[in-house]
Amino acid sequence: MSRRHRYGSSHAATAVTVVADVTAVILGLWIVMYLLDANRANDLVHFVQGAARWLAGWSYNLFTFDADWLRTLLNYGLPAIVYLFVGHALAARIRRIERIER
Repeated sequence: MSRRHRYGSSHAATAVTVVADVTAVILGLWIVMYLLDANRANDLVHFVQGAARWLAGWSYNLFTFDADWLRTLLNYGLPAIVYLFVGHALAARIRRIERIER
């Protein structure tokens, strides 16, 4: 029995999971960089900030606390959790559909 059939994974479900995980990592990385006061003039920090802002565009400034660290944590942490939840749920659904079709 091949590994694919044994574990019920597919290429599509794996791709969805990887995209969700990478998205959450980028958002989480920006949160850490912000909290540690990373140098925003650095190219890597600038790239991560831009990517995180784009990925969290739908929830940007959803929370408007006075504390900058809390606002950043929630405005970027919420989308990270949503992307993980939706991505992994979608991957599980894809695996179930493929298992039914076999």
